[in-house]
Amino acid sequence: MYKHILLPTDGSEVSDRAVDAGIELAKALSARVYGLHVILPFHSLTYMTQIIPQSETGYTEESVRWAERYLGEVRDRCQQAGISCDSDYLIDKHPCDVILRMAREKGCDLIVMGSHGWRGLTRLLLGSETQKVLVRSELPVLVCH
Repeated sequence: MYKHILLPTDGSEVSDRAVDAGIELAKALSARVYGLHVILPFHSLTYMTQIIPQSETGYTEESVRWAERYLGEVRDRCQQAGISCDSDYLIDKHPCDVILRMAREKGCDLIVMGSHGWRGLTRLLLGSETQKVLVRSELPVLVCH
């Protein structure tokens, strides 16, 4: 059946449930796991004619810390379950593209992800990354709520 499961995570509660489901499935199938977190690139915020500065370096450092935390949790859960796990974080403005590309590059045969993430109103306006993955993936996608 499935031998290599991709678990994209954004650290949200729904994403954590999907990670748990993916790890449980991987354990049952003796599969391995690839954890992935996509960091959105830095964007300065604008208000009227002023730019509200935020340090790109500060943003990136904080985002990497969060990515390492999320992926560390995935690796710890996999270790506790006794399954093999690799993980990476990448910076890209299109998480769907990264998820699909890394699934191909890593030889994954299933993607397990949450039905929605942190983005709230943005998700409603732009469409969820999960929806984009579902529409474009050639691999099976298991969506957890």
